[in-house]
Amino acid sequence: MNASAVFPGGDAVLVGRVFDPLSGGPRVVGVHRGVVSDLTDRFPTVSQLLERDDAVDLVTSAPARADWTLEALLRASSTDAADESDAPAAPDAPRLLAPIDLQVIKACGVTFAKSLVERLIEEHTRGDSSRSHEVRTTLLEAIGADALTVRPGSAEAEQVKSVLVERGMWSQYLEVGIGPDPEVFTKGPVLSAVGYGQAVGVPSFSDWSNPEPELVLVVDSAGVPRGATLGNDVNLRDVEGRSALLLGVAKDNNGSTAVGPFIRLFDGNFSVDSLRDEVIHLEIEGEDAFTLDATSNMAEISRDFEELVSATHGAHHQYPDGFALFTGTLFTPTEDRDTPGRGFTHRLGDRVTISSPQLGTLLNVVGRSEDIPRWEFGIAALFDYLRRAVPSSGE
Repeated sequence: MNASAVFPGGDAVLVGRVFDPLSGGPRVVGVHRGVVSDLTDRFPTVSQLLERDDAVDLVTSAPARADWTLEALLRASSTDAADESDAPAAPDAPRLLAPIDLQVIKACGVTFAKSLVERLIEEHTRGDSSRSHEVRTTLLEAIGADALTVRPGSAEAEQVKSVLVERGMWSQYLEVGIGPDPEVFTKGPVLSAVGYGQAVGVPSFSDWSNPEPELVLVVDSAGVPRGATLGNDVNLRDVEGRSALLLGVAKDNNGSTAVGPFIRLFDGNFSVDSLRDEVIHLEIEGEDAFTLDATSNMAEISRDFEELVSATHGAHHQYPDGFALFTGTLFTPTEDRDTPGRGFTHRLGDRVTISSPQLGTLLNVVGRSEDIPRWEFGIAALFDYLRRAVPSSGE
């Protein structure tokens, strides 16, 4: 895979992070027209850079770091993803990291009608994938497709709720799917996300899991979206299906959050409005020769981006270092992989590629959460690195 297929081109203004073996830690980088710049001496964290109204100008005017190229970074980052089309990079070569750092990782769920159906299936099957086909058919016949396409929080949605309550069919997922308030939860701790080429994890106690390809808004401390990127909200369907109270177990494990490849900053040519019709493509390639292709059209989302941001940030909740907000997915794989009627689940070694025209490509390979590299670089480690490597950090 070459750089032009992974990173947005043209005048896209990008921000991310690179692990630098020479200094022993993460560097904040900017990319414009294919040129990589190191911004760490002025902005030690991505969250600090995105607080600046002139972040775009700072990236486009920064001097190039001649020893770093997008092609070299991609090659080094792809080794974990077993990209045999590229010659392997040296093990000590700089490589891509998740482009967020001190931002809290938040996520919204059940923001598409199709994903609402699948959450209902998990609930009614109690996480038993063998019953998924049967329950899917029964639910759609009982609820009706029209009930799932009403505007959340509208008078029509209240009427649907009244009818379903009377029939004993109301659900916690219907509440957040068509009710007045969206589901917003903390996906993972600060600094826990993996980036392009790193392994995503499924723990050994789950046997029904899937990727969730999503558009991720990166928002500053004032609640203003500053850019966007791609994310994989890895989900354990059997765990969440047993109980919604197990959401933390289903969503937050080693390698369960992937973000990247870069944050594309909003500027005069690219804005939140540019993403309302963005199509996100998912491709899964298994070592068993299984393949899956699917698309998710953001035009089908049931709640506006602004509604999701305001539900997350406001007088009721602040984020001093900003936050990254997964906006939900249309995609929930139902294609049978093994036994008919059981649907899709991950296997170890699955190559998961998430891409979109304006945000680039995020590639990861599935491993066991217990076996992939441990998450050991936390906030204290970051502060220690900045004290050692960037003694005059900040402005």
